[in-house]
Amino acid sequence: MVKLFGTDGVRGKANTYPITAEVALKLGKAAAIVLKNKDNKKPVFLIGKDTRLSGYMLEYALTSGLTSMGADVFLVGPMPTPAVAHLTRSFAADAGIMISASHNPADDNGIKFFDSNGLKLPDIVEKKIEKMVLSGDIISEHITSKQIGRAHRIDDAQGRYIEFAKSTANNISLKGKKVVLDCANGAAYKVAPLILKELGAELVVIGNTPDGNNINKDCGALNPEITKKAVLENKADLGITLDGDADRVIMVDEKGNIIDGDHLIAISAIDMLEKKELKKDTVVVTHYSNLAFDKLIKKYKGKIIRVKNGDRYVMDEMKRGDYNLGGEFSGHIIFSDYNSTGDGIIAALQILKIMQEKNKKLSVLASALKKYPQVIVNVKVKEKKPLEKIASVVKEIKAAEIALGEKGRHIIRYSGTENIARVMVEGESEELIRKIANSIANKIKKEVGV
Repeated sequence: MVKLFGTDGVRGKANTYPITAEVALKLGKAAAIVLKNKDNKKPVFLIGKDTRLSGYMLEYALTSGLTSMGADVFLVGPMPTPAVAHLTRSFAADAGIMISASHNPADDNGIKFFDSNGLKLPDIVEKKIEKMVLSGDIISEHITSKQIGRAHRIDDAQGRYIEFAKSTANNISLKGKKVVLDCANGAAYKVAPLILKELGAELVVIGNTPDGNNINKDCGALNPEITKKAVLENKADLGITLDGDADRVIMVDEKGNIIDGDHLIAISAIDMLEKKELKKDTVVVTHYSNLAFDKLIKKYKGKIIRVKNGDRYVMDEMKRGDYNLGGEFSGHIIFSDYNSTGDGIIAALQILKIMQEKNKKLSVLASALKKYPQVIVNVKVKEKKPLEKIASVVKEIKAAEIALGEKGRHIIRYSGTENIARVMVEGESEELIRKIANSIANKIKKEVGV
């Protein structure tokens, strides 16, 4: 069965199906039908993009599809994904569209949709759009020349997001703070430096010279060692590194330690618990967050809910339970009091605010979370036979559970995109978890390995 939508919109190699101008045109047409308002007013869509060269092609194709169905389009140019989510609400648009493949290489691109509230679309709505595109039954002849939509370039969109982002941290003064900022040659290359400069920070900016082909290349959140080096060389107070569409952030403390999403969420959760601002005293994380995170949050009388990997599942749970903090160790952090999706800039500002209020360095705040060691072993497999049906593997896993007790855990699953079985074991004793991970991996290799 042909599918367009994956876990985060439509993605693939640029100019190769489904990331082609032809598919984007049809997606625009279908979105205009499925996502239009219900009061029969002219629908309005807002489109943003990152800095990939292929963004022009997709932006114009989507705009053509939308306007041909009578929708007006607001074009905001290169902007972070969370900025598009915010601006969709700010402009009272029917939907927002972000053209980006996030942390992927420049050869890739993607198209993701937000509803009028700046939330990612439910699966059922994506399937409606997908079905319409694949059926080829979209007709626009009923739209007369007078009904065709208009496209507008929005000149003040950047300023709107800058003021919004600063307000989430109460416009704190960062005077006296020396900050290294890596924009990943991506969507935040203009707005992120302006936000920090306007708050008074002394900035060392890297990854802010996009050329259409260098997004995420040897820079950004997937390459925090670059920021680490710059922090140490410049004797900075901290480093902030974003990914290509700035929906995730990794930070670096003044000593050069890389501070991942688990640490940043922990710092925020503790602060919100102390201020009684964490709704229901609960934080939402994924199964990949370190087990020590649970131990720390419980120490502060907080509660943890774990969901499957993916920021959309974190947000779904946050909506369902009315929680206001969640995220992933990869740096997707959602403060739902401020935005409807992961926002790397806002997350970094919240950490800076806590540093200022407590007058503590990032290394001190991050030291509260002492992570358990984690071992991951990948096993190439010739087939993905259900692991629960392989007796020797089941036996080894049960033995591991007994050995780990409450001081460790495991996640053993097949990759969704490769012929690989991933064995992750985490616990207090590195020697024990390494032994367990290798034992389970060897059993899988013996049964279904290449």
